[in-house]
Amino acid sequence: MIAPNTCPETCAPGTCAAERGHVVNSCKLCAPLGASLAYKGVKGCVPLVHGSQGCATYIRRYLISHFREPVDIASSNFSESSAVFGGLDNFHKAIDNIASQYSPELVGVASTCLSETIGDDLPMFVSEHRKARPDGPCLVCASTPSYHGTHMDGFHAVVKALVAALAAPGPKGKHVNIFPGFVSPADLRHLKDLLASFELPYVMVPDYSETLDGPNWDTYHRVPEGGVSLDALRLTGSALASIEFGSIPHCGLKGGVSAAEFLEQSFGVEAIRLPMPIGIDNTDALMKLLAKLSGASVPDAHRRERGRLVDAYVDSHKYLQGKRAAVFGDEDMVAALSDFLSEVGVEPILCASGGESGALEAAVSPKCPGALVLQGADHDAIDRACERLKPDLLVGSSRGYQCSRKLGIPLIRMGFPVHDRLGAQRIRHLGYTGAQELLDRVANALVEHKQNASPVGYKYI
Repeated sequence: MIAPNTCPETCAPGTCAAERGHVVNSCKLCAPLGASLAYKGVKGCVPLVHGSQGCATYIRRYLISHFREPVDIASSNFSESSAVFGGLDNFHKAIDNIASQYSPELVGVASTCLSETIGDDLPMFVSEHRKARPDGPCLVCASTPSYHGTHMDGFHAVVKALVAALAAPGPKGKHVNIFPGFVSPADLRHLKDLLASFELPYVMVPDYSETLDGPNWDTYHRVPEGGVSLDALRLTGSALASIEFGSIPHCGLKGGVSAAEFLEQSFGVEAIRLPMPIGIDNTDALMKLLAKLSGASVPDAHRRERGRLVDAYVDSHKYLQGKRAAVFGDEDMVAALSDFLSEVGVEPILCASGGESGALEAAVSPKCPGALVLQGADHDAIDRACERLKPDLLVGSSRGYQCSRKLGIPLIRMGFPVHDRLGAQRIRHLGYTGAQELLDRVANALVEHKQNASPVGYKYI
């Protein structure tokens, strides 16, 4: 085990990221990217990055390449004078331009390193704009400088900002709030089907299941259909409970509480945190909770899905037992995937993330007590650890490809970003069916690797 930001076992003196003071192929992305992604899960929302044009271009490039959908990210387009005298004028002009061109219901504002460094007061900017243009779109802002965190911190900062700005008190309803975290559009659709099977009303924040994986259009939609509505967001303050996925505290970039915790403190909505429901144990916990909240038993269809998954665990045992994996990516995803791999007989020997919550080791250690945990790591440190530990497979984003190629082992692409394969938006991780798909992908990758490396060329393995 290692402490956050240090990797003495894997790096020669002076070569680890913490000692170098710079990053080589980061294992994280910028906070405004995560913020923009979360805003894309709100109906009628246009994300606005308050900073330079390059920030918006960078975010669009990553999101489009992963989701294979058109993504508009507005920018207040800082110039040299904006960086010196402040971006207030740019902010007002950006909101006005967005309103005239897109007619949005919401403009979701995210700050950047530049605007935060010069001290722009976004809440004040928003307040002034509302007073000057009371008939304009709804405005929500979040502080998301990248030097305070990762894309995941930006994502959770926006989720909290949305409920903090829009949640309203009211009589206790029968609906639940779902805060699924950063999962795929296919995962979000699966969660909707799951909740519907329990006949449990819900508000999902965010919901980009359609906005970032929609059908083909006859004409271009400047603001894609889908997303959680503003009216639904107002109902989060009167929910029966909030279900928040993830093993890592979702406190945003500057500490504080998560969206679910905010609703509990402000409106008395019970906050329930579960690990991401990947694999049998974690999905069982979700099913038990949904049965309790809905007052219904687990539908037979899900029981059959679980039974088929158990059977598949048995079928794949001879291919997976004793294999060793390196898992990297977002902290919540790393923790849940490590749990899943342990269930199917694969030993996670390295669990790494660019996140710096300090909570990854505690999340991983119960099921992976022997794993080396790297926090605040870049891919240079991860690659060095893999060279020493010699895993049989890598599980993570496309950024692990060079290591996979160098070591001659399979890379199972999951999480974000996946730029060198199609279908990233359709990868399912959650629930029994998600675990079934992951199991098949892992097992078949190992079988294919063994088959390709065989000098005989067996057709039956």
